[in-house]
Amino acid sequence: MSRLNFQLEATASGSRARAATFTTLHGVVQTPIFMPVGTQATVKNQTVESLKTAGSNVLLANTYHLLLRPGPEVMRKFGGIHKFMNWDRPVLTDSGGFQIFSLSHSREMNEKGARFLSYIDNRPIMLTPELSIDMQKAINSDIMMVLDQCIESHANHKDAKLAMELTHRWAKRSLEARGDSQQSMFGIVQGACHEDLRKQSADTLINLRVNGEGFDGLAIGGLAVGETKSEREDFTEIAASMLPVNLPRYLMGVGTPIDILEAVHRGVDMFDCILPNQYGQRGVAFTSLGKFQMRRTVYKFSEEKLDPSCDCLTCTNYSRAYLHHLIKTEEPLGWHLLSLHNITFYHRLMSEIRMNILGGTFLEYYNRKRIELDMTDEENPHVPMTPSKANKAEKRLQLGDYEVHDSGRGFSSIRQRSSGEVMHSVNPPQEEARNLYVLPARIDERLATLDEVVIWDVGLGAAHNSMAVIHEFEKKGFTGKIRIVSFENDTDPLKLALKNAPFFPHLHHAAPVDLLKFNKWMSSAENIAWELIQGDFSQSFQGAPKPHVIFYDPFSIHTNVELWSEDFFARIFQYCRGSEVQLLNYSASTAVRATLLAVGFTVGYGPATGPKSATTVAYNTSSLAHELGATLLGQEWLTRWERSDAKVARTLSQSDEKEFEEKIRSHSQFQNK
Repeated sequence: MSRLNFQLEATASGSRARAATFTTLHGVVQTPIFMPVGTQATVKNQTVESLKTAGSNVLLANTYHLLLRPGPEVMRKFGGIHKFMNWDRPVLTDSGGFQIFSLSHSREMNEKGARFLSYIDNRPIMLTPELSIDMQKAINSDIMMVLDQCIESHANHKDAKLAMELTHRWAKRSLEARGDSQQSMFGIVQGACHEDLRKQSADTLINLRVNGEGFDGLAIGGLAVGETKSEREDFTEIAASMLPVNLPRYLMGVGTPIDILEAVHRGVDMFDCILPNQYGQRGVAFTSLGKFQMRRTVYKFSEEKLDPSCDCLTCTNYSRAYLHHLIKTEEPLGWHLLSLHNITFYHRLMSEIRMNILGGTFLEYYNRKRIELDMTDEENPHVPMTPSKANKAEKRLQLGDYEVHDSGRGFSSIRQRSSGEVMHSVNPPQEEARNLYVLPARIDERLATLDEVVIWDVGLGAAHNSMAVIHEFEKKGFTGKIRIVSFENDTDPLKLALKNAPFFPHLHHAAPVDLLKFNKWMSSAENIAWELIQGDFSQSFQGAPKPHVIFYDPFSIHTNVELWSEDFFARIFQYCRGSEVQLLNYSASTAVRATLLAVGFTVGYGPATGPKSATTVAYNTSSLAHELGATLLGQEWLTRWERSDAKVARTLSQSDEKEFEEKIRSHSQFQNK
């Protein structure tokens, strides 16, 4: 029996939507329920008082972040998070599994747990199921989550199965670690987009018992990490249908109001997401008239309240014009007010859903509401929209599949809309290009021994890397020539950046204009040449001049697997024979490093960037690595790789596993001298 005393009150006719009640250590919870995310014992831009006014009843806090700061000692001194943050209602703590998943470039997974470097002081942390639960006990949350291995939703069957089975073993250890604590605990169903694995995971967790006790609820994990909207809805329905009727069901990290409505329709009870706050900070408000973008100039003179159907503090006290002004000037008060309204909107949505389930009218409500929630201010005829410069400005910020992305930290980047990947997202792009690619390439030293240094710029993007070379050397006296060869199959990012040149000062130069117009540019001193080769790089590099330096900066494995595969790296390695080549890359992934080693590269550590303590530099000859004083992967890295549960990245390698592993072990850089 669940410690939560879960009581199912109603199931909607023609739907799997449910209304229920359960009781935690800090109060009663009515479902369906949305839980605002208070990652670090605070919901961004909100106070405890504003959250209660908005209707919040359960908050989510994150074990990973609270473990690092303020730490378990502080939590124990205060008797837990409730007294610490002055919150007297229920708290659910995530285990840290998703945060570990998001650290794909700087963590190592094994049977014991996840090893990563603290983003605060760079000290190594081994997060085990036992440590995660011990920290959650110190936090004294009402509901604890087991530590799980989250994996991208499109992972292949083998990788998804390995991650799922590890999650099950960690789930058992998490239950054991709970001991005699009165806190409730949820298991997490994994299995990516594989129905048989979802079934296996649900059955395993339902039947898991430690000292006669099982889980008090079950969560659906591993969604909202790469799948399409329709896939997410399908697998939410599949997973929810496999879970017990008498336990709460929690869909982790989802999502927009329409996502939540669709998931309730498919049988889910509990939700969390950062979107109400994140969208509020971007100037987006969810309203009964659709989704509003308050940056739009059409609101500049509007005296109307934000949402005519809302009585939150924002809508009661402030006009659309004032909110528009706050967002345009990036005043924190604007972020607070829009986030407060969005959180209120989410809670009102959950209340309406519950009322319609209990009243027997949910299906009618669902069919009407899903149209309303999908609407924007431009599509709703009741929102007066007049032509304005804002419309043109917004169009100017988009081109094809790309848009200008405001980091909120004083610089802009280009974002691919379909994948969500941002080019140079962590640090100012020109600073990152110089520190990550140009300086480590040691171009001055290569020029001392070569008449011409050829640089391959793989992934032109907004031309940050190539322009960093040009800015570094154009006014510097040097002997010899630099030849930059950029490869790109879609020049829209550069065209978009040039259209918005005030946001991209590195393009205040004739070179990128000439490159797009003529596919080439030459410096006035004729010692720096830049050319563009358009097309699929996997084919277009054939016939290009052999490089001495490769800036390997394509989209990540998640977006473009082919360019990170063993087969493709082997083709590059073979093509570069006869030239000593240095390949610089932003990744810190064990899989990428192992794949480079397997095809013959000598692999070392590159400079740190953002949260990554190191990136990757590869050399096609060990002599070049020695000549440039490289810090190579050594026995410590090899030992960690040996302990890894997945030594071969199946998405990257087609080799037999034993053959692949032997390539790594026998690599010359790991041999004793």
